Amino acid sequence: MAKQHKFSGTGVAIITPFKKDLSIDFEGLEKQIEHLIANGINYLVVLGTTGESVTQTEDEKKQLVAFIKEKVDNRIPIVLGVGGNNTQAVVDQIQKTDFDQIDAILSVAPYYNKPSQEGLYQHFKAIAEACPVDVILYNVPGRTGSNIKAETTLRLAHDFKNIVAVKEASGDFSQAMYIIKDKPEDFIVISGEDALTLPLMATGVSGVISVVANAFPKEFSSMVQFALNNDFAEAEKIHYRLLELIDNLFIEGNPAGIKAALEILGIIENNLRLPLVKVSNKTYEKIDELIQKV
Repeated sequence: MAKQHKFSGTGVAIITPFKKDLSIDFEGLEKQIEHLIANGINYLVVLGTTGESVTQTEDEKKQLVAFIKEKVDNRIPIVLGVGGNNTQAVVDQIQKTDFDQIDAILSVAPYYNKPSQEGLYQHFKAIAEACPVDVILYNVPGRTGSNIKAETTLRLAHDFKNIVAVKEASGDFSQAMYIIKDKPEDFIVISGEDALTLPLMATGVSGVISVVANAFPKEFSSMVQFALNNDFAEAEKIHYRLLELIDNLFIEGNPAGIKAALEILGIIENNLRLPLVKVSNKTYEKIDELIQKV
């Protein structure tokens, strides 16, 4: 089997556990980190959407990243979420960041101001030129209101050696396949949709940045590894076992569903910061029921 890319396999967009007073639960975070590493995930993604980074202060983010670096202790790669819709502010943030033990950044497409494809190219060009580590593009039109088209992703991939991957969460199989068809050899496409990961891997996608693997790291990383080894029969068994649970974890938004699951599993408390709220009792009970089945 060919050597895997550093960011192939299962990356996990790690949650940020909060106590009842909504301060960061560092004890719960350590428990979660060990839970993930012990069960075979390949890398961590810190300060993403799932980690509720938008409701954390700059001091909290620094404390969180320092804590995760200390606890991970170079056992697996760390990817840091660094993005926004003000290009110069993102560049300034990169220039102020301590990249010790950080292997790459995950940088979301600019949201709300809806740039053109040329604007998206120039935004990521500025980031790539400023960034001392690898860059993973993050295309999630459902959240940003703009889609990084295949031709723009390919242009960036060919023009900048440190743009090494794209997390494709558009749900568009055709777009993913056009990127895979014409990408540089060492550039990879990463699934941003848990439920679509296995079928996307059949087209040449190299893995996932997962939410569900916060709760089921062993199962999800096993599925992804089976697929990387072209054992789709075994991968399918896990995919279909998890499918209904995955759908229900996202029915009232992320990370509300995954935090409910982690509480049911006894790993963290189920607390979120506004404007996010806990899932309804009905959804909680359904997630509980499906976890017992899994």
